[in-house]
Amino acid sequence: MNDWFASNILGMPQRAALGAKPIDDLIVWVHYLMAVLFVGWIIYFGYTLWRFNAKRSAKANYAGSKSSMPKYIEIAVVLAEAVLLLVIAVPLWGKNVQQFPEPKNATVIQIMAQQFGWNYRYAGLDGQFGAQDMKLISDKNIFGVDPKDPSGKDDIQLYNGNIHVVVNKPVIIYLSSKDVIHSFKVVAMRMTQDAIPGLRIPLTFTPTTPGRYQIECAQLCGGGHSAMAGGFVLVESQEDFNQWMKAQEAKVAAAAAGPQSFE
Repeated sequence: MNDWFASNILGMPQRAALGAKPIDDLIVWVHYLMAVLFVGWIIYFGYTLWRFNAKRSAKANYAGSKSSMPKYIEIAVVLAEAVLLLVIAVPLWGKNVQQFPEPKNATVIQIMAQQFGWNYRYAGLDGQFGAQDMKLISDKNIFGVDPKDPSGKDDIQLYNGNIHVVVNKPVIIYLSSKDVIHSFKVVAMRMTQDAIPGLRIPLTFTPTTPGRYQIECAQLCGGGHSAMAGGFVLVESQEDFNQWMKAQEAKVAAAAAGPQSFE
């Protein structure tokens, strides 16, 4: 029933991540409550127009209603909202933030937002990220990588474009911002997280369906805000991901080698 309501009534987009269905269920239950309140208020409004029209109440009654029904209805609404919050929303949030996968079993990506684009960083051939220091962040060193740490020399750094991840393999993202507050959002993964300057916020998802899913900035971040909706999460097989990584590693190696002389 919830899936039918989400798809046919709310027009919810495709789900492409493990754990997306409980989020949709929560959204559906909230809409059920809103529908009940909407219908209830319409009925009450109609009753009020009928009950207190000029013909039925020619003389004003300043004593007001003596019924206890409004109080009981308010209590019922509060209880319903408490159930949605304490029984569904909070446990769902707790499960998402506490059950993080092991980095060794996941695709780990660092993302640094900026006006107006996304910077992505993967560990290189050694599988280790180089040391970072926020004091080192600059236009030429977006992630603040310590140039003295050899582990960071083979890291893969990209600007905008696409994120590549493996289907059915957990993804861990460490999210931050270089300038103002941004918000990393992938609707199909049911994932939204603010990117806040000075903080590195972890989030995780497990993609379940191969395909291309748009990345958006869900926080108005300036005049070029719309430009931050140009990239995609590409969910692909392990083989395709490995080929992409090899191509990126070759580019890093070529850049490290510098210009060559053919004299």
